[in-house]
Amino acid sequence: MLKNIIYILFVVSILFCGCATKKELALTTKDKITMDKQTIDKNDEFDDEFDDEFDDEKTQENDPFYSYNVAMTNFNDKFYTYVFKPISVGYAKVVPKKARVSVNNFFHNLMYPIRLINNLFQGKFINATEETGRFIINSTIGIFGLFDPAKTYFNLNKHNEDFGQTLGYWGVGSGYHIVLPFLGPSNTRDMFSLYPNQLANPITYSDENIQLIIYEKLNYTSLHYKEYDNIKKDAINLYPFLRDIYEQRRNKLIKE
Repeated sequence: MLKNIIYILFVVSILFCGCATKKELALTTKDKITMDKQTIDKNDEFDDEFDDEFDDEKTQENDPFYSYNVAMTNFNDKFYTYVFKPISVGYAKVVPKKARVSVNNFFHNLMYPIRLINNLFQGKFINATEETGRFIINSTIGIFGLFDPAKTYFNLNKHNEDFGQTLGYWGVGSGYHIVLPFLGPSNTRDMFSLYPNQLANPITYSDENIQLIIYEKLNYTSLHYKEYDNIKKDAINLYPFLRDIYEQRRNKLIKE
């Protein structure tokens, strides 16, 4: 009897030890999986940091003016936020929107030579013809370009082209990105295109050219200042965000 009891206890103890061993093994396996997952997460985090650092270095290699561009972007942003935008908003409160739209139309009509020359340089003869029709109609029926009957009554569309787009059309690369004081994002191709653009700009030959350029920008900003605010709102890092938007937009315009 005692022998049978001892045998039963022996069997139970073996089964208990086996269960305990399986439980410990399960716990050990679970812990190992957790530790492995933590290790993987740490490695992924390290890889992400390494990739970010590598991307930053790669970006700065392609953007040799990076430090200057960041500083100039911050300067332009502060100038716009604390000087130009408040003046534009004040101007918008005094001058009715319809009047400001007419002023914008007038300056756009005045820039016809820039659009004509660059449409011709790109072989876009139909667009050049349409631009000429717009200029004639808006300068006469539209009272010196204050109104846009060419679009309203004749459905003649705008075809904005400049020398930067012309160079891009013929395969000239954008070069390095550079932020210009007060003017904002640009690149080496578009920066050097400013001079021929000014030569074709009738305002350049006016004695009050600086005042007219500033007024044109002020009037334009009074109609569009919310657009910059919306763009800035979505930016985590302002300079790279504005740079990418500018380059993508210019590339799109060149392809059109």
